[in-house]
Formats: sequence, C-alpha cells, structure tokens
Amino acid sequence: MRILVVEDERKVGEELRRALESAGHVVEQARDGETAWFLGDTEDFDLAVLDLGLPRLDGVQVLKRWRANGRTMPVLILTARDGWSEKVECIDAGADDYLVKPFRIEEFMARVRALLRRATGHVSAKLSLGDVVVDTRISRVLMGGMPVDLSPMEYRLVHYLMHHVGRAAPQIELTEHIYAQDFERNANAIEVLVARIRRKLGDDFIKTRRGYGYYVGELDEGEGKP
Repeated sequence: MRILVVEDERKVGEELRRALESAGHVVEQARDGETAWFLGDTEDFDLAVLDLGLPRLDGVQVLKRWRANGRTMPVLILTARDGWSEKVECIDAGADDYLVKPFRIEEFMARVRALLRRATGHVSAKLSLGDVVVDTRISRVLMGGMPVDLSPMEYRLVHYLMHHVGRAAPQIELTEHIYAQDFERNANAIEVLVARIRRKLGDDFIKTRRGYGYYVGELDEGEGKP
C-alpha cells in the first residue's frame, strides 16, 4: 500500500517510515503542510498519516482542503495536543482516527492496519482467499498454513491485490502503489512479479483480464467480467 507520512519532526518521521516499509508499504514523506496538501491532492495514496503542528500550513487545514477537493483516502492524525475539542474538530473535518504523542509504534501500526482494512472492506488482520492467507500483522503470506518465501516486492503486490479482491488493477496503478517514487521502474516489472508469484502460489492465483489488469478472486460486476 502507498502511504503518505506528514511529520515535521525528522526523527519521528523516519521511525514511522521504517516501520511502515518493514510491513511492506511504500512511503512518501512531507515535512510541511503546503507540500503535504499538494502531494495528497495530486497523487493517489491508500492512507495519509498527518501531524497537526506543521510549518507553512496547519494539519487541520491540510485535511479540510483534501476533503473539500474530494480526496477520500483514510487519514490518521498524529498530534501532541490532547484536548477533546481538537479531536472533535479533526473528526468533523474528515479524520478517520486520532493518535496522541507519545505512542508506541505497535499501536500506530495496528491503527494503520485497521484503517487500511476498513477502507477496503475487510474485518480481519488476516486476508484469506482459498488456501492463501496474508497475515498483515507479521507481513507474511501462507499457503496451506505454511509460510511462502516471497521477496518484499512480491509481498507488496500480493498484499495490494488481496486488499482489492474482485477488482482488476491496471499495471500503472500497481506500479504507483508498490514502487517508491525513486525506484527505477522497468516497463515489464509488474509482469515479471506476477510470473514469479504464480510460480509460488499457483498459476491461477493472480488472473489477467486483458484491457483491465490483474486481479485475485472472482471479478465483481462492472469489473470487466466476460
């Protein structure tokens, strides 16, 4: 999943980035409100982690601008402020969750997992399809109860598709959500990843719908069903 982390404290931002990347996410970072607003308004993210006390533009104003422009990604607010009125303001402005500093990284990651699940219609930290299970708590894929040896990029692709069961994702979407911006991308990188995953999880696990993209499970209505 592609996550935007907006945090002006460099040490905190780096800690969050490391934790998220260790869990298989792609992370983009911003350290001021103007940059955060621009990135969130012009690029697609699966989740935004937004600090309130930002230079150039306050986090609440960033959030209000995103929502006013129709940006619907889940937003987790981080702040050192613990007043109930501010929590109400953030929630009314469109925040999905609120975490007060200092916090344990384990709680932060649990809230991230919950928001991503909720946004894609899942209720469990384990995403299951047949005998394939993605355990998002430990960033592992299991098949028939046994761990499958996947590379970090292979895990990211399986993780993303399992959050969107039944929806065909075009190559350009997959590229944006599993590769970092500074990663040197090959034109057929997704095809190569899909081929590797099929060798490990079975030829029929990731399916192709020509003209629509790759998917797992059965296509929903309106998703290019034959």
